[in-house]
Amino acid sequence: MGNSNIKQHIDTAEKTGACQLCKLGLKEFPEDLQRLTKNLRTLDLSENKIPLIPPVIGSFSLLKNVNLSKNRLETLPTEFGNLKKLESLSLENNCLTSLPESLAKLTSLRTLNLSDNRLKLFPKLVCALRQLDALDLSKNKITVLPGDLQQCQAIELNLNQNQISGLPESLTSCPRLKVLRVEENCLEISAFSPQLMKESSIALLAVEGNVFDMKAFNNLDGYDEYMERYTATKKKFN
Repeated sequence: MGNSNIKQHIDTAEKTGACQLCKLGLKEFPEDLQRLTKNLRTLDLSENKIPLIPPVIGSFSLLKNVNLSKNRLETLPTEFGNLKKLESLSLENNCLTSLPESLAKLTSLRTLNLSDNRLKLFPKLVCALRQLDALDLSKNKITVLPGDLQQCQAIELNLNQNQISGLPESLTSCPRLKVLRVEENCLEISAFSPQLMKESSIALLAVEGNVFDMKAFNNLDGYDEYMERYTATKKKFN
């Protein structure tokens, strides 16, 4: 894919506000994109070989949707935090080991996909994202969840395929948490406290592939209360 093709995409994006540059074998952030700082709303650079996003990303003040999945990113620039209108950010399948604290300033963010990276720590900054609906941290290397997750606003939290061995009591107090996915971790049945089962707002717990059998889960203190929430939610959507 030559530069002329990229230029064509960028010319189109100047009119539409959406730039699709996926699967082009790009090895760097295209410099010509800087022409679009004042009108770009959607940027798709997925499935390329980009190792680095330059600080200029912070100048794209109208961006609402950014897809950088399936690249070679190891870090993100601090300037990412300037994207105050950003609603959806996909960073799936990269090589990220941490996130800049400035991401806590993405106050419009609703969907954050960090699946299939190299994160060892749960990024606590996500607790500052008041509009966050869906957070995907599956397929990372997270071993421990922080004790103070009660500020997390996510409706759905996906932690499948990590190495988590415990669930903090604070999950019971997450005000909007309806779906918690913790499949294929290192959880024992004791991780699911009576408080979590009885008092949380979680209506779907995905727990298979841990170090207990489902019969033990079905016998948990609070399982009946959990199933009431599960059934009520199911009815609502049927």
